[in-house]
Amino acid sequence: MQFEHFDTSAMMAVTSRPELVFLQGQGSWLTDQAGKRYLDFVQGWAVNCLGHSPAVLVEAIAAQASRLINPSPAFYNAPAVELASLLTAHSVFERVFFGNSGAEANEGAIKLARKWGQIHKNRAFEIITFENGFHGRTLATMSASGKLGWDSLFAPQVAGFPKARYNDIDSVAALIGPNTVAVMLEPIQGEAGVVPASMEFLQSLRELTLKHGLLLIVDEVQTGMGRSGKLFAYEHAGIEPDIMTLGKGIGGGVPLSALLAREDVCCFQPGDQGGTFNGNPLMAAAGLAVLRTLLEPGFLPAVAEKGDYLGHRLEQLSARHGLGGERGAGLLRALMLSDDSGPAIVEAAREHDPVGLLLNAPRPNLLRFMPALNVTFEEIDRMVELLAACLG
Repeated sequence: MQFEHFDTSAMMAVTSRPELVFLQGQGSWLTDQAGKRYLDFVQGWAVNCLGHSPAVLVEAIAAQASRLINPSPAFYNAPAVELASLLTAHSVFERVFFGNSGAEANEGAIKLARKWGQIHKNRAFEIITFENGFHGRTLATMSASGKLGWDSLFAPQVAGFPKARYNDIDSVAALIGPNTVAVMLEPIQGEAGVVPASMEFLQSLRELTLKHGLLLIVDEVQTGMGRSGKLFAYEHAGIEPDIMTLGKGIGGGVPLSALLAREDVCCFQPGDQGGTFNGNPLMAAAGLAVLRTLLEPGFLPAVAEKGDYLGHRLEQLSARHGLGGERGAGLLRALMLSDDSGPAIVEAAREHDPVGLLLNAPRPNLLRFMPALNVTFEEIDRMVELLAACLG
């Protein structure tokens, strides 16, 4: 195949990218400009929950594009109304606001909680978040995050986000004061290295917030939409949060996110929240196609089964190579390494010939796995085989 050249100099340098350009994707596989194929276990950071260019998504987008793309958020449109109804029917929430990114959904959650605090908690505004948490790249969501170094990157930070220790209920209780309005967390901290909150911690957190009249916000941008083996990760703990955010997988690859809340928390007035592209029918049609697929009989149990299988294969690999084991839930897993070789392994896997492997190392001492939710058992085995070759 003839090599195609692309001049990438006009692209702003915001991350370190390898010298390859992807031209095509199908399912768990990507093809670059030289014709080389890659088994993708990153999937856009858990975005492509049905893999690359799934037929159900392609058909939904094409059909909607020929019908109506964006009448403006000042009007209702059918796909957004249908998607909101389906989300509330399968969760503990009654209202939905659609956005374009997980950060935007989290920003909306922060605004909603603060507005609620103004009305119901004597203008309370502080939201307790967690060390090593990640909530997005807007100024407010960066301030809410506990990522090392972000407290000074675009200083000054947005005030009002005291940090507790993850899985430590006493550290949360110690931060509650007259200005506290909510607690916000990821059920599994993704960027921290796939660190799950214990079921006991989530249940204690719900009890603590109810006791003090605080809102509980779950950031399910990465864990939602079937990633954990259930539709939403909070379901594993049997709790009912007040606010939830979704992103990444909800659009299956297109820009879509959602802010969900219980009826008695919804206090936005007209003009408080909005966005030019929010809830547009093209993206909502994609979200509908994704959610309907996830709700098909047997789909989520299959995710849980393949998640267990991936975890088992990673444990085998860890034992064989003397590594530190694996952790996670569903098809969001991490393999702990014995040193800080994560970035080098990611590069070696990508450069592996004749077939490359795409992995992610959010921390230098571990690898993160976020395959499509419809990944096959054979593709999991192939990934382990390729990774073993790189480890060797």
